[in-house]
Amino acid sequence: MIIGPLLLLAGALVRVPFPFFFPRQLAAVQQAPGLVIGGYTAFLAGNVLMWPAVVTLARRIGLTHPVWAAWGGVFVIVGLFERTFHAGINQAAFRLVLRHGLDSATAFVQDSYQDTHLFSYLSFTIMFGWYVLAVGAYRSRVLGLTGSIALASMGLVPLGVLKGTDAFTIAGTLGLCVAFLPLGVRLVREGPRPSRRSVLFTLLATVMVGLLAYASTLG
Repeated sequence: MIIGPLLLLAGALVRVPFPFFFPRQLAAVQQAPGLVIGGYTAFLAGNVLMWPAVVTLARRIGLTHPVWAAWGGVFVIVGLFERTFHAGINQAAFRLVLRHGLDSATAFVQDSYQDTHLFSYLSFTIMFGWYVLAVGAYRSRVLGLTGSIALASMGLVPLGVLKGTDAFTIAGTLGLCVAFLPLGVRLVREGPRPSRRSVLFTLLATVMVGLLAYASTLG
């Protein structure tokens, strides 16, 4: 609830200088690959980190409004899966630009943009889920009116492959920060203080996960 929204906002802001639609996004990769790919990667990381935040919020909503919690939680998480799927296509397109040139990558994306796949039928969840979850958060009083409206604004963030940043993207990711950061800080304060043993174990586990992450890149 704290790190995820901030990564989404950071990833969105990095893409601000580049025009919104995919041909210009691919051209931006050719001009500034580190900046563009870094921005998309930050947005992807924030998107992945949203699932435990959404589950936590849905559990709190479910204490009094289980139906709203179930539908809102499921729709939002499926939408997160879909954005992750789109991110994979984005990364493949970026590599096409770097390895085979801008014209080849643009032609490939243009020819395959409307291809049907599983997530074609679930695109509505990317936006609609946030509205359902926001209504549930308001009805259950887990979030107030301001926080619920801010949460719903995440539904404004455009969906699809190779979408840059526009005013709706900034409004949605800022709204998510307004909705989730105060709740995340409150949850941290309410939780038990970690013991010295658990801190040591977490540090060791972090090193192991880092080594496994590096090994994963070796194929």
